[in-house]
Amino acid sequence: MNSFRTNRRNFLVSGAMASGAFLSAMGRGRFPEPLRAAEEAALSGAPKLKIASVKTYLLRTTLKRPFGVSVSVPLDSTREVLLVKIESDSGLVGWGETIPIGGIRAAIDEVLAPQLIGKNPLEYRRLWRQMWGANFGNGLAVGGVDIALNDLRGKALNLPVAELFGGRLRDRIPAYASAMNYLEGLQPEDHYAEEAVEKKKLGFKAMKMRLGRYSVAREAKVAEAVRDAVGPDILLMADGNGAYTLESAVRMGNVLNRLGFEAFEEPLPQSPRYAGYEELRRKLPLSLAAGEVVDSRASAKDLIDRRAMDIIQPDISLCGGLAEALYIAETAALSGIRCIPHCWGSDVLIAATTHLVSLLPDPHWGLPTDTPLLELDQSENPWRDGIAKGSFPLKDGLIDVPTGPGLGITVDEDFVRTYAVS
Repeated sequence: MNSFRTNRRNFLVSGAMASGAFLSAMGRGRFPEPLRAAEEAALSGAPKLKIASVKTYLLRTTLKRPFGVSVSVPLDSTREVLLVKIESDSGLVGWGETIPIGGIRAAIDEVLAPQLIGKNPLEYRRLWRQMWGANFGNGLAVGGVDIALNDLRGKALNLPVAELFGGRLRDRIPAYASAMNYLEGLQPEDHYAEEAVEKKKLGFKAMKMRLGRYSVAREAKVAEAVRDAVGPDILLMADGNGAYTLESAVRMGNVLNRLGFEAFEEPLPQSPRYAGYEELRRKLPLSLAAGEVVDSRASAKDLIDRRAMDIIQPDISLCGGLAEALYIAETAALSGIRCIPHCWGSDVLIAATTHLVSLLPDPHWGLPTDTPLLELDQSENPWRDGIAKGSFPLKDGLIDVPTGPGLGITVDEDFVRTYAVS
């Protein structure tokens, strides 16, 4: 017993001395040498990598049939995506994705790339902080680069991306068909119900349609036709894409609630602060989904604190990347707000979002029926199931979370070059 007390006293004394040394060193702006040596020893087994290059590829295609959402006037005739490729001095490559708007490509090429070249991609938090500081909080630029960094460091460590963030909570995740867009030469009455039946035959147990281009009275019949076509057991959602007023959104919301829809997504204009959404949420009889254009945890926290939605939808490529999206999801959960991430892009973004959804917990400890979903775009998109062909087969409404290192997909660089315009 005396020996125990002596050893315990010595341990506490040495611990206090170490704490004092640590605090003293922090006051001088550096770590004490013993701690620095321990830190370096802990990292000694990590690969010694350097980022050799950061390249962007703008991909563009002409659509066979123009399509769009309620506010697409005219309908879109082309489609674009911006890919990010980060290569290390060892030859390992990471791929990321974002959207090519508002000077995003220049922000990556001219601002972020110089911050990264020559740095070790495994120093993730250091690089993450540098990226945010260098570009005044451009979440779209950081998002594309962050996905590529995580793909690269996962490959370097031989770990899937989900394992870099604490480990997946599920190996298979439910996916919903993001479908039923407005098509050139067709009215929604002509194809929405038929398309919904096709998606059901493919195995989807959940799907989303676009609404808002026409009157509530007209599109109420379209929504009803879809519900009748797929039956009561298919989870349905509607995306208003900012085409409604508060009053018309409430009227359409009542229709959707009567038809047993799960959620109404972003019916009001997507202003930077989602003006009016908390008022709409109070008046809607079904769940309100929003937040696909949040550009950081800060803008997401504003919406969460205002309780401006029931379901938040951060997009990894727009909000600053995987860590930022996961932070947003966890913060939302503290307020009882569900997270269903937005995903509208290539195989690269689909893979990254799949890893994110695998990390999100169910809302409670029982047998939940509202496990987080993956959005799978079903519109004309040559780089979905093209850049990494066959990576996301659907079975019984579920897809497998990739288990390979990094994002777990193999990018076809010849395919990328085929669509690259610059």
